[in-house]
Amino acid sequence: MKLLKKGAEADIYLTQWDDLPAILKIRNAKNYRNPILDAKIRKQRTIRESQTISEVKSFGIPSPLVYFVNFKKSSILMQEIPGIPIHDLPDSKIIKLSREMGKLVGIMHKNGIMHGDLTTSNFILSKNKVYVIDFGLSQKSFKPEDHAVDLRLIKEILNSAHAKIMESAWKNFLLGYKLVVGPTKYIKIIQLVSVIESRGRYATVI
Repeated sequence: MKLLKKGAEADIYLTQWDDLPAILKIRNAKNYRNPILDAKIRKQRTIRESQTISEVKSFGIPSPLVYFVNFKKSSILMQEIPGIPIHDLPDSKIIKLSREMGKLVGIMHKNGIMHGDLTTSNFILSKNKVYVIDFGLSQKSFKPEDHAVDLRLIKEILNSAHAKIMESAWKNFLLGYKLVVGPTKYIKIIQLVSVIESRGRYATVI
């Protein structure tokens, strides 16, 4: 088992499941929290994430298969998506695929899923298909305000990590998003994104 990423919320390992490459996500205990509360939080987030990964598949979002969930260890064993994060692709490819990313986010929002961590690293290009990964901060929500927070984050990521192509990529993303959610909801969400920006929220992306 190989450690791929040590995160604030969980550690990600490359392992195997039935001789296939797999990803193991483990939510480790937080010493600063009450142990009983910590166990409850980690279990709830593990349940929610595993359910969301499966749920988004039902309305056409390419996402990993969940192989096994261990509630006691707050871990999820899932399919490894072999491919390249959108973040690491050439600029021209990112611009082109931004429209598809916008469509996928639109589908999630239309079905009441807020991803919660929309970055270009959480979209994987695999065999000419864009997959969405890492639903660790996802929530069930039809609230336009929550959907606006999702869009504000991906906009900030494009601005910070892909500054040279930000305008083109953001324009394509919004084209795809609008195509799915429709003009009425689109206008409302974009207005809320502007409101969030005016308040100075998410001014710094870490």
